[in-house]
Amino acid sequence: MTKHQKRLAVPKSWPVERKEETYTTKAAAGPHGEAGVPLLIVLRDVLGYVDSKKEARYALGQDSVLVNGKAISDERQPIGMFDILAFREREEYYRVFPDEGGRLSLTPIDAESAGSKLGKIVGKTQVPGGDTQLALHDGETLLVEDATAYDGNDSIVVSNDNEEIVAHFGYEEGALVTAVSGAHAGRIGTVDEIQVTPGSSQNNVLIEARGGEGRFETVEEYVVVIDENFVDGSDAESESVDEDESESDDGDVDADGGDEE
Repeated sequence: MTKHQKRLAVPKSWPVERKEETYTTKAAAGPHGEAGVPLLIVLRDVLGYVDSKKEARYALGQDSVLVNGKAISDERQPIGMFDILAFREREEYYRVFPDEGGRLSLTPIDAESAGSKLGKIVGKTQVPGGDTQLALHDGETLLVEDATAYDGNDSIVVSNDNEEIVAHFGYEEGALVTAVSGAHAGRIGTVDEIQVTPGSSQNNVLIEARGGEGRFETVEEYVVVIDENFVDGSDAESESVDEDESESDDGDVDADGGDEE
């Protein structure tokens, strides 16, 4: 299979220029599905730490770039919503957070916050032995003994070291949430009302936006419960690539279609 992805066809969440070059790197199989952004794009196009795929491979070979606490060697590793990136030599830490318009951006965080990752519960399954398996938004799964403590659309914070749950936020009226997709992506507010829709249609959620910006409405699928401590740094300047501005030459294949080295 090809390792190239046409820029015009990438998901809206990818922070790449769509008209500068024809192709970019295709994400490898892994978490976040098709929405996962290749790590190369984060290193090159967003942060500007490398200029080419060759430099990215060398940097990753030093085991100094961690994603959710694990050293990554594949520049095509998918990066997505709420992942934690740590650069040990630089002592820099980032959380992947949805920006306005649905693009993924990097929010600077401290070393302590980088020790755990938030996940939205999208499914619960009973497994042999009596435990319950929680399925998270990024495809990760987690076994828990007490199934009654967790419901779909709740959020949990999982330690990167031992995969233990260190915090749990229930999905309910009054919960602090962020919209991660749709017209209101990136906005944060408090759930004012959950409108249950009969049948198979999505439930609607009315949210009171922070900062006195009124209410907005979105579907339940786009809502993720967060915590005040989680968004303390969300107003800080984040790293992202603007649609009309590019900080580097981000072509990934040459005129003959070969990989840029």
